[in-house]
Amino acid sequence: MGIVINQSAKNIVITYLGFGIGAVNALFLYTSFLGKTHYGIVAFLLSAGNIMMPLMAFGVHSTLIRFYSKYKNPVEQERFMSFMLLMPLLLIIPISLIVFFGYDVIASLLIDDNPEVEPYLWLIPIIGLFMGYFEIFYAWVKVHMKSVFGNFISEVFVRIITTGLLFLVHWNTIDKTTFIYGVTLAYGVQMLAMMGYAFYLKKPKFQLNKPENTKEIFSYSFFIILAGSVAVFLLDLDKVMIPHYLEIEQVAVYSVGIFIATVIVVPSRAMLQIIYPITAKLISENKMQELDDLYKRSAINLQVFGGLILVGIFLNINQMYLVIPDDYSGGLMAVFLIGLAKFYDVILGNNNAILLNTKYYRMVLLFGVLLVLMMIGLNMLLIPIYGITGSALATLISVVFYNTIKLLFVVKKMDLYPFGPTTLKSFGIITVILAMFYFWEFPFDHRINIVLKSILITISYVYLNYKFKISTDINELIDSQWKKFMR
Repeated sequence: MGIVINQSAKNIVITYLGFGIGAVNALFLYTSFLGKTHYGIVAFLLSAGNIMMPLMAFGVHSTLIRFYSKYKNPVEQERFMSFMLLMPLLLIIPISLIVFFGYDVIASLLIDDNPEVEPYLWLIPIIGLFMGYFEIFYAWVKVHMKSVFGNFISEVFVRIITTGLLFLVHWNTIDKTTFIYGVTLAYGVQMLAMMGYAFYLKKPKFQLNKPENTKEIFSYSFFIILAGSVAVFLLDLDKVMIPHYLEIEQVAVYSVGIFIATVIVVPSRAMLQIIYPITAKLISENKMQELDDLYKRSAINLQVFGGLILVGIFLNINQMYLVIPDDYSGGLMAVFLIGLAKFYDVILGNNNAILLNTKYYRMVLLFGVLLVLMMIGLNMLLIPIYGITGSALATLISVVFYNTIKLLFVVKKMDLYPFGPTTLKSFGIITVILAMFYFWEFPFDHRINIVLKSILITISYVYLNYKFKISTDINELIDSQWKKFMR
């Protein structure tokens, strides 16, 4: 777990830096400089582009990680890597033709009563293409166990560009339409930056010969397209469906709430960057005891980190909405519902990575199809009744159902269990902190209240987790950092 904690700690710092910049963008600059309509358009385009990403990548980002460690010969590795770069073209070309010739039909299906979105719909496949190849080059970096700088490009790079573009709008240097095109271009620049770093680590020697196990590669990639689509549907389907029933401005309100809740998964995103390839390697080498240990330790470590953020958000949420310009408080309930969904994701550790790298990986697709059907049905039922809160509730119900099925399947089929003796203690600490601080407010300005309350919450939470030895890895990390500080 040493390399995991080491790179995860660096990744957490970088990811939080990225989320910090993203928070300034999402909660202040977008809301102040762009307005709800154009903010909603940008959120819709990025969500739709993310939904297209698995298609544009042809599932190669996961296929590369799964199969790379199986090639021991350098020539075979080069052949495999070359094939991975070219394979997405098999879908990119036909999709581009479909979008070009069927633009009007697609527009009528997607936006209904929000015609202001129509001029930008052609950007969706371009954004999906940039995101797809970005993930491919990021996977290229991960298989060489160099996730830190790649994580910087992933989490920080495009957000810095977006910040600059938002200020250009504020200074009237560019208009809001140019901003939308600029954000699209930012994802292209991000893709090129990741490509440059990936090729710096391992320069490709292009070969036109196919790998020997091409059939297996295609089979797995096709599965990943479907399973990956399920994953992004889980993240972005709600924001794409909302314009069917509500004004595009409601996507902006919902996006603010989603962004706040998504902070809970920051430690998970950082740690899983390095855990995913390690999981694939352990499974390929049939080291099930080590895998079980990794499963339990990743779950409790992420529960501790995610729990701190959960209580921090839930206990400060009312004050947070006082800081945000304009009135976005309509998304407050969505923060609680999506926050619980994200926390359930976090506490399962590398559950998904285990399923995707075993012979049972096709079951994820079956579970995912059920999830998508459930999400579509629940959104259609709940959005007209409860608005964006209904969409958040649909997501929570779907996530609980989906994750519980995956958890039970791994337990039954592989005899792997993510929870240990300290799991309940961790839940107890979270409950105690929520009870202690829920009714506690300082009589100061809301910004000062957030800072003071967050400091008290963090000190109390960290002390209780350290005192009860919830995670040996985190305790060792605290001890080592304390020794360095004392020296």
